[in-house]
Amino acid sequence: MVPKELKYTSEHEWVKIQGDRIIVGVTNYAQTELGDVVFVDLPSVGEKVTAKNPIGTIESVKAVTEIYAPISGEIMETNDDLEHSPELINQDPYGKGWVVVIEPVDPKEINDLMSPSAYKSLIEDK
Repeated sequence: MVPKELKYTSEHEWVKIQGDRIIVGVTNYAQTELGDVVFVDLPSVGEKVTAKNPIGTIESVKAVTEIYAPISGEIMETNDDLEHSPELINQDPYGKGWVVVIEPVDPKEINDLMSPSAYKSLIEDK
C-alpha cells in the first residue's frame, strides 16, 4: 500500500503536498512494523524543524521510534486526535493518522524525497 500521489522518506514518513504546506504521516509499512501504537509525542505548533532531524516519537507495544522531518520548515498544525487516539496511525495511516503540517522554508527540498516507486523498492528489499 504505497499511494502514488505521495512522496516518501527512507525513514518511512509520507508527504502530501497541499498548497504551500505539506502534510506528514508515517507509512503503512512503518505502522505495520511497529505494531499497535499506544502513544505519540508531537512537536509544538510554531516549532522550527530541520530536514532529517527528529520531530517526535511513536511508542508501540514493540518499540519507540522517532518521527523525522521530511523537509525543513515550521510546524503549522499537529494532529491532536493522536493524543487520545494514537491507534489512528494503525487504522488510517494515510488519512486520520496524519501527524503534522509543515510550512517549508525551501519548497525545493520536496524534490529530495522519494517517489512512490523508489519507496516501494526500498520496502520490498527488506
